Amino acid sequence: MRKGDTGHQVATLQRELVTAGFKLTVDGWFGAATEAAVKALQQRAGLVVDGIAGPKTQAALYSQDKDKRTLAEADLIKAAERLGIGLAAIKAVNEVETTGHGFLSDGRPVILYERHKAFGLLGESGVPAEDAIALATRYPNLVNEKRGGYAGGHHEWSRLNTALTILPPAVAYGACSWGQYQVMGYHWQRLGYASIDEFVFSMKSGEAGQLEAFVRYLEAEPALIKALKAGKWADFARGYNGPAYKDNAYDIKLARAYERYAEADQAEAA
Repeated sequence: MRKGDTGHQVATLQRELVTAGFKLTVDGWFGAATEAAVKALQQRAGLVVDGIAGPKTQAALYSQDKDKRTLAEADLIKAAERLGIGLAAIKAVNEVETTGHGFLSDGRPVILYERHKAFGLLGESGVPAEDAIALATRYPNLVNEKRGGYAGGHHEWSRLNTALTILPPAVAYGACSWGQYQVMGYHWQRLGYASIDEFVFSMKSGEAGQLEAFVRYLEAEPALIKALKAGKWADFARGYNGPAYKDNAYDIKLARAYERYAEADQAEAA
């Protein structure tokens, strides 16, 4: 992409540049301001400064500060203290209830686009039912009353980027689960974020930002914290995963992980 280009790909580039700290208007037009931001990024990344957003420039944008975005032990310690639970408990949840990593190899957050959530969010946002149905008829892989259509990995970003061309950002972003804790975007207001954009920015900032969203989610569900404190793994798994938690033995996995971490903590203390 270069100066003069237009379209949803340019808008996606602009959103990523805004997330990286550049001040831009996301309008889908590659104008002077976008070119200046691309050049600044290229200079910062040590690339050829030509203002053209080619593969190397986009890779630098997605993977910037990648090594600084990994979850640290200190992050889990702070989360445990904030929630008032043992470190072994938060470590057990971190092991069993997460994807294990918050970012793809290209530096973008792990996401899963849920088309049935997009359909529901359209209705909640005031879009007339007939319009939502029309979108579902034309784009069944992006708007649908039934779940499915998953592509996995970086292909989920292709689904999201296409959805952003036909849906309001709050609906498209809100229909995704984000990061290693798989927090749904539509929870942004309930979790205390100023906007869906602030939520997405946090998800892109690092695994610590993703942990922050998870902690806020638990704080919004006191029963889950109570279950963790009491070691009632079935109660936690039921509340977090739904009634089908037994299908994946989440409660058993949590209990075993907790015992392992608790024993390690005791051994270290001794």
